[in-house]
Amino acid sequence: MELKTVAVENPEQLNLILGHSHFIKSVEDLHEAVVNTVPNAKFGLAFCEASDVCLVRHSGTDPDLVSLACKNALAIGAGHSFILFMRDMFPINILNTIQTVPEVCRIFCATANPVQVLVAETDQGRGILGVVDGFSPKGVEGEADIAKRKSFLRMIGYKQ
Repeated sequence: MELKTVAVENPEQLNLILGHSHFIKSVEDLHEAVVNTVPNAKFGLAFCEASDVCLVRHSGTDPDLVSLACKNALAIGAGHSFILFMRDMFPINILNTIQTVPEVCRIFCATANPVQVLVAETDQGRGILGVVDGFSPKGVEGEADIAKRKSFLRMIGYKQ
């Protein structure tokens, strides 16, 4: 077994969701979940098929995001993994819906941070062990940091 680190290419620092599913039907069901939750959603989705012809299956509403998702799915190359890039929406808008899709087994991350995917490769294929999402903490927040966090959440409309 060989361990690899695959950096997710995300030049615009878009929000993404990386997960694991179990069936080719996931592509259509994830697409429907997104568009039924966020009207006019702009996204690209790619899914690594793990049997039969083992293709990267894809869908979405934005061709550039579909292309980005396919490029990253192929680089990660782990069977039954999926990656979803989104524009003008946030994981918080669709994460619960994504998790209720019957084929979804696990969500590894939902973020706009730089992501490194920890992959194990065997003679059979690849699997995702986990992710590095962003950076390590530099300390513990103080009173000014707490006030800034609370103000930010209210400014963007997620708290009142």
